[in-house]
Amino acid sequence: MTQEDQTEVGVAQGVDGDVFARVCARCDAASAAGATVARAHTAYKNELLMAIAAALVDGAPDIARANAVDMAAATKDGMDAGKLDRLRFDAPRIADAAQGVRHVASLPDPIGEVVRGYTLEDGLRLNQVRVPMGLIGMIYEARPNVTVDVTSLCLKSGNAVVLYGGHAARHTNEAILEVVHAALRAHGADPNMVSSVDAFGRPGADSMMRARGHVDVLVPRGGAGLIQSVVRHATVPVIETGAGNVHIYIDASADFDKAVPIVINAKTQRVGVCNAAEKLIVHRDAAAGFLPIVARALGEAGVQLRSDDAAYGIIHDSGVPVELRHATEEDWDTEYLALIMGVKVVDSLDDAIAHINRHSTGHTEAIIAEDYSAVERFTTRIDSAVVMVNASTRFTDGGVFGFGAELGISTQKMYARGPMGLREMTTTKWIGYGMGQVRA
Repeated sequence: MTQEDQTEVGVAQGVDGDVFARVCARCDAASAAGATVARAHTAYKNELLMAIAAALVDGAPDIARANAVDMAAATKDGMDAGKLDRLRFDAPRIADAAQGVRHVASLPDPIGEVVRGYTLEDGLRLNQVRVPMGLIGMIYEARPNVTVDVTSLCLKSGNAVVLYGGHAARHTNEAILEVVHAALRAHGADPNMVSSVDAFGRPGADSMMRARGHVDVLVPRGGAGLIQSVVRHATVPVIETGAGNVHIYIDASADFDKAVPIVINAKTQRVGVCNAAEKLIVHRDAAAGFLPIVARALGEAGVQLRSDDAAYGIIHDSGVPVELRHATEEDWDTEYLALIMGVKVVDSLDDAIAHINRHSTGHTEAIIAEDYSAVERFTTRIDSAVVMVNASTRFTDGGVFGFGAELGISTQKMYARGPMGLREMTTTKWIGYGMGQVRA
């Protein structure tokens, strides 16, 4: 299809025709470049990854300076604390990202893995094997670590990638890609296999959403608004990652000494991430003893509580110094990404499960309980991608799960669910080995 034809297609789809044509051309160039890494031996892919990790360390001062520019602009524009935390990509976080790349290099290569195989009665041997997806498109916002994570996962899994990292992280992402491209060139690889459409602004993202036939799969990663916008408008197949309206349920059998540190860690360690806890659901039999203790600890951490009437009364009457407000119905569906937590008292485990399944985004939920039957009922009936038992929700992370990095946390039920690592970035094909067989 000529560029003129692509322009007409873009106009027909309601996007800037010229930008659409140029984005499609960039995607095609990335696919062509990615064909090399799709066929590459594991040793060569690992060589590229180790070179990128070293280049990130060497280039850390330049990347950090670029990030400081983005941070200053975002602060001036009034970006909230949660997003500012995600945007930060200073020297320690660059070092962590480089270590993540090395970890990906150390992992088994999924490409060529035989998922299953068997021989038919006539001797035809069938193998289902893992292969790259092709070209992965990523749309995300204020998350420069994603640029590194996705690059490493795509290269190891033999995929090309086109990125839209948003205006807030523009300088940081440019600096990261400059480092990545230099490392790829130095090792004989085509840098087009890791491309960006940030230069085209929002029309670039809109065009990538509609570049069916040029992008094999699209992954949005960010807040609920961004994700739903991509899901609604994309004509490219989408793997939906989810916002994190994450719950912790305190059962009647909970050990308070375990529960309080878990709640504090899950809520306050990093408020701007999708695995941070947003809601605290407490069994009525535990509420009078537990809520004053946890409210004091949350108050000391600067957390504002938005509580239902029962929780509000217990906390208020305890005299604990904490900012306390009455919750609204909207609160139960809100991902705060801030030092705010919703608190609700329920009469039973069944009520807790019903409330969570009704308001959850399907990301991560946790139960704090010593009663084995309560744990079993909760883990069986909660309809989320990850369920934690007596542990912080902050563990829901590809790096923590041993993936080195993650493409995102999938909350859908088709194809991939939970943290997406190397295997989730592959598809499969069937290969039939015959010796002249014909079907009767």
